[in-house]
Amino acid sequence: MPELPEVEGVVRSLAPAASGRTIRKVAVSDTIIKSKSEAKEAILKNLSPEEFAGRMRGMTITNVTRRSKYIYFHLDKDGDTHLLVSHLGMSGAWFAVSDIDEVREEKFRRHIHVIFGMEDGGLLAYADIRRFGELRLIGAESDYPPLLAMAPEPFDESAAGHFLDLCRTPKFAGKPIKETIMDGKVISGCGNIYATEALFRTGIHPGRKTGRISIKRLERLFAEIRQVLGEAIEAGGSSISDYRNINGEVGGMQDRLRMYGRQNCPDCGAQTKRMTIAGRTSVYCPKCQR
Repeated sequence: MPELPEVEGVVRSLAPAASGRTIRKVAVSDTIIKSKSEAKEAILKNLSPEEFAGRMRGMTITNVTRRSKYIYFHLDKDGDTHLLVSHLGMSGAWFAVSDIDEVREEKFRRHIHVIFGMEDGGLLAYADIRRFGELRLIGAESDYPPLLAMAPEPFDESAAGHFLDLCRTPKFAGKPIKETIMDGKVISGCGNIYATEALFRTGIHPGRKTGRISIKRLERLFAEIRQVLGEAIEAGGSSISDYRNINGEVGGMQDRLRMYGRQNCPDCGAQTKRMTIAGRTSVYCPKCQR
């Protein structure tokens, strides 16, 4: 699943490609139409394909920003502002192209589910191989309360204090630290990949209970999370599976990961171990991480 750095990479390329453009027409795939007819909520949330297309036509994209792992399309139509919230799920990707044939990888081209035709020509297309992503059209953040529950951005001044405060609450003190730092209410945008790396850098076992870690070590852990997220942003994210930016390009952070997906510890050479935490596979060194 794309984490904060991958979503940031998409937004940095998507914003200049989409901002200031007006949507002339909208096409929704037969797959999504069929899903909606079966009372399922694949990708389009809370609106039928017809309602979604009707409301999006004539919208001008004024800006594209990121909040945690979400992409925010800021919209304007006849002076009224709206927000299209996009979550990439496991395999979502945006493409700014002149023609769908310009989407180079067939696995994405075959799974394009929403296409915005722009007034000035060209297309903005959303592809999603597994269809776990979502598009949610709302008036403002307050219309979808889960967005308001997200932790501060990890680079905000208030983020470290917010993290330390929640780590000491009963809700999180008894949970494995890996589960705690992957919770978006605790830290925004840190998922399995970067949680694994930060824990390795600080020598903390992913299964250690949050409440049994000293404040000093938690402070260092947060600093490493912030550091590894920053490094990943500069590297263009990690293309472990299906992450691509809007030009179909992969990131480079996967080549710098020291623990995620490794068979042996890069520091001591010991064989790594795996355990499942919060439904995700956690890789760690049994000698270096305690």
